[in-house]
Amino acid sequence: MDSFSVTRRAALLGGLAVLGTVSFARAAGQLDIVATTGMIADATRRVGGDLVSVRALMGPGVDPHGYRQTRSDIVAMTRSDLVLWHGLYLEAQMERFFEELGDKRQVVAVAEALPKDSLLSHADYEGRYDPHVWMDPATWIGVVQEITRTLTTSRPEHAAAFEANAASYIEELNALVTYTAEALRRVPEDQRVLVTAHDAFSYFGKAYDFEVIGIQGISTASEAGLNRISELVDVLVERNIGAVFVETSVSDRNMRALIEGAAARGHEVRIGGSLYSDAMGADGTYEGTYIGMIDHNATTIARALGADVAPGGMSGKLMRGS
Repeated sequence: MDSFSVTRRAALLGGLAVLGTVSFARAAGQLDIVATTGMIADATRRVGGDLVSVRALMGPGVDPHGYRQTRSDIVAMTRSDLVLWHGLYLEAQMERFFEELGDKRQVVAVAEALPKDSLLSHADYEGRYDPHVWMDPATWIGVVQEITRTLTTSRPEHAAAFEANAASYIEELNALVTYTAEALRRVPEDQRVLVTAHDAFSYFGKAYDFEVIGIQGISTASEAGLNRISELVDVLVERNIGAVFVETSVSDRNMRALIEGAAARGHEVRIGGSLYSDAMGADGTYEGTYIGMIDHNATTIARALGADVAPGGMSGKLMRGS
């Protein structure tokens, strides 16, 4: 059997069997939604307001590249009104499940709606695109619009409310676009090099004119060998790069090896901060929202690379002064 274990396959079939007994006609009330990532869940709550109930499968610090649905996830999704997932091969281990669930439930890959010319391809994955579109808030607005369209399709009687909520949220996102551009423009041009654990920041680099170097590939499932570490140590030393960044949802093992390798060459490299890459911050915090996540990243990167940026970020809400 392929990527599904026997146990997971049995759970899937059992969940779909239960689904057959659940009526599509639900009592008037909130639209019950399951979203895979925190970023999708946050946007859906903002657009849906009190008309939706949203559960995120992947919480703070969870890596979506290798995530597999649990029994409780299967039950939640088969009983929901709507399932929103990212797509673009982000939730690679779950794609077959979504295909089968789509025969019984409304299942939408919200990032798949983005225009192909706005997506970045990757040499390691022929025919596929880099899924980390949320790293550019201007691009993420397109995902918010697709979420709005999907909610409206599910509950057309609430179209006006969804559109109003979306308009308010997109106004905030446009303010975030302006802030991040201004903050990152203050980084000296020769310091606009972002070294991170894996290739999650290519959309960030394109949007803000940064060179982005990831130790691992586009997926955290890829491995960084000794040759890769050695190559990057050479880059750090030769280009006098003094700061690198860890990620909250990726092990810092490779980053520590990189720092130690540079130290052995007599070059000091510090950790410029911890960035949110594939997951947001803790629930109930500002960083646990999409806007807070990007505000934190932009502010942390800008300050670590020499920009004069207020520690509290766009609106002074960052917890630790980033």
